[in-house]
Amino acid sequence: METEGRADESSSSQRDPPQNTGSYEFSLTPQDSRPTENSQPAEKSVPIEEPIVVDRKAIEKLTEGLLSHYLPDLYSSKQALLELNQNQVILLDTLDQEVTKFRECNSLLDLNSLFTEAKFYHGKLVNIRKDMIMLHEKTTKLKKRALKLQQQRQKEVMEKEQQREKELERERQLIAKPAQRT
Repeated sequence: METEGRADESSSSQRDPPQNTGSYEFSLTPQDSRPTENSQPAEKSVPIEEPIVVDRKAIEKLTEGLLSHYLPDLYSSKQALLELNQNQVILLDTLDQEVTKFRECNSLLDLNSLFTEAKFYHGKLVNIRKDMIMLHEKTTKLKKRALKLQQQRQKEVMEKEQQREKELERERQLIAKPAQRT
């Protein structure tokens, strides 16, 4: 009969929600019960279904004790994480600066190649300029020579023309003139 009464109490406590009377009730289930030296193995043990009443002040004190035990470690862990975060930020900034330096080095290499290329093309331009100056001088000399040749030809043509005129004049003078009859 006693076991039937307990079964009725446990079934009613499972159906009805607990009343809030300022104290908390905790019940142990078969999983929560630990075998003792005198108890039988878990398969044969009888589950404990009686509610345990714990005072609110006891819960608060247990909570405070638990918090006072773990909070210092949590705060120190928090501080360590904050410090680690700051170190990571510093490390990321340093890494970013190093990446920037590498990019500058690469751009310097590009600049060096550009300067080398510019020097090469500058040499080509200087050679082209020298060639153009030389060609200009040659064309100037050729123009002068052509002008001199042209003037010389004109002079020769004039001299031939004058000589022919002189010959024509001489021939005219040599041609007998009929005397006029008077």
